[in-house]
Amino acid sequence: MQVLEVLILNAWQVLGYIIASILLLVLGVGLGYYIFYTQYKKAGKTAEKLIEDANKAVEENRKKVLIETKQEVFKLKQENEKEIRNLKNEVEREIREKRKTLADLENKLAQREERIDNRSINLDRREESLNQKEERIEQIKAELEKQSSKLDELILEQNQKLLEVSGLSVEEAKQIILERVEEDMALEVAAIIKEAEEKAKLEVNRKSQCLLANAIQQYAADAVMEKTVSVVPLPNDEMKGRIIGREGRNIRAIEASTGVDIIIDDTPEAVVLSCFDPIRREIARRTMETLVADGRIQPSRIEELVEKFKKELDTEIREAGEKAVFEVGVGRVHPELIKLIGRLKFRTSYGQNALSHSIEVAFLAGKLAAEIGLSEVKAKRAGLLHDIGKAVDHEMEGSHVEIGIELAQRFKEGPEVIDAIASHHGDHEAKFIISQLVAAADTLSAARPGARSESLENYIKRLTKLEEICNEFKGVEKSYALQAGREVRIIVKPDEIGDLEAHKLARDIRQKIEDNVNYPGTIKVTVIRETRVHEVAK
Repeated sequence: MQVLEVLILNAWQVLGYIIASILLLVLGVGLGYYIFYTQYKKAGKTAEKLIEDANKAVEENRKKVLIETKQEVFKLKQENEKEIRNLKNEVEREIREKRKTLADLENKLAQREERIDNRSINLDRREESLNQKEERIEQIKAELEKQSSKLDELILEQNQKLLEVSGLSVEEAKQIILERVEEDMALEVAAIIKEAEEKAKLEVNRKSQCLLANAIQQYAADAVMEKTVSVVPLPNDEMKGRIIGREGRNIRAIEASTGVDIIIDDTPEAVVLSCFDPIRREIARRTMETLVADGRIQPSRIEELVEKFKKELDTEIREAGEKAVFEVGVGRVHPELIKLIGRLKFRTSYGQNALSHSIEVAFLAGKLAAEIGLSEVKAKRAGLLHDIGKAVDHEMEGSHVEIGIELAQRFKEGPEVIDAIASHHGDHEAKFIISQLVAAADTLSAARPGARSESLENYIKRLTKLEEICNEFKGVEKSYALQAGREVRIIVKPDEIGDLEAHKLARDIRQKIEDNVNYPGTIKVTVIRETRVHEVAK
């Protein structure tokens, strides 16, 4: 019974809980609905207000846009009206200009028509005048034909009378006339040649002087004057006996080792070494100076010094060749050619050092080539090697030109170098312009005052030959060789030689000198024609 009561009591408690829960649920739903309704109503009012504000803003924006649009349309309308006015003004201006142009064209056409009418009238008048002139010309032509026939008859009669008087045939008379014409024409041709030569000389001299002056100013070197003998000074005359040695063994040893001739004469305190080979002479000179300074003069010592100086000179020759090649700037050169170039240091020509001369020619030829747009390096190389044959011309047969050609071909030098070697003395005709430049530079180097020397005997012979050549020509009264043979002045007889003939005489003498005289540089030929009239007042 108690259990049943407990169960019932528990059931009522559970039921109470359930009812309470349902009541709470209903209360919560009602409260939620109330809150939702309140918020929904409030949100509706807010939405309506927002919509109303948005409509007001849209209306205001629409009015504002409408106002701006109307303003823009008004502005565009004003601009269009302005552009239309401008276009209208421009069109009106163009129309006025075209009307003016048309009016000008009409005036020009009217003037042209007037000129054409006038020209037509003038042409008609000219045609009439020409017709009258043609008629007069025909009349004159007929008269001239009549006179011409009469002249022909008179000429025939005159020719017959002349032939009868002179006793000459027609061919003989023609020959005499031709000879006279030839004489007259010779003078005219000489005058033309003179004028042409003067014009050419002015231009050629101007350009050549510029080129040569340019080249010469960029290079200058001193002439090294050497001879075929070397003089060794001695401290006293007693040294001569020591050089000779017992029974001459010392002097024989020196001559045998060096290949030079030792001249011990009456010259006080000096010994002369003579030899055409400059290298052997240089070895002998150094050996002799060392022996004199050392005082030990004996055959073994002589041989020792000779061998020493031979080696030193070989080194010096190679260094001189390398220095010359580097100084000139011609690129790579065969080692054997470098030695030959160095040997030129001890070779002279007319007293001028061959190596200095070759370097000088190389620089001058290079500068001349640069001035006219040719290869400066090739010209320098040809100038440096143009006298290479002189390095061994005492050892090989042939002229230094032939030897130089052979050496250049052996060491595979270029055709310009070989041609320059072959033609620099005129033995062969030059094939390249560089060869002619080398020949010109060679002449410049040789012609420079002080560069070369010559013996007094050869000097006098050359001057005498120049004067003899000039005196051979007809009409020459006197001739003088001046300036060491670099100028010849010829005084002619004025009654036999005229001005134009003097010009021709100068050319003939120049040609004969070129054909018969060998000389370095140039020779100026001056013909002087002077007329002097003397009267004595009493």
